[in-house]
Amino acid sequence: QEQLVESGGGLVQPGGSLRLACAASGIRLRLYNIGWFREAPGKEREGVSCITSINSTTYYTASVKGRFTTSRDNADNTVYLQMTNLKPEDTAVYYCAADLIPCGPAIGTYRGQFSRYWGQGTQITVSS
Repeated sequence: QEQLVESGGGLVQPGGSLRLACAASGIRLRLYNIGWFREAPGKEREGVSCITSINSTTYYTASVKGRFTTSRDNADNTVYLQMTNLKPEDTAVYYCAADLIPCGPAIGTYRGQFSRYWGQGTQITVSS
């Protein structure tokens, strides 16, 4: 069964850190660009970050640049999103996705409409 499963979400205070994991089964993540997306209440889904398949180049939307880091562990078939200095505006459901991710500087404008594989999402709430 082809599946992506996110983990690591939760409640964190402003300025705190979290690390999300996107673990795959039935999908070899190393073959795909992987994207992280988020959807906040009342807002459209937005691309947050991505990592390329070929050389693991990473890109970030402007609002998270310098605070979030995406990495991949091909041996574990897992992609990570390390988030630091979290802000209330980072509150959202976060998703990972694979396949047909146009991973580049414009990742923030891609909403994932062409991507085939999606995780179930994990909630991140940043609040004091």
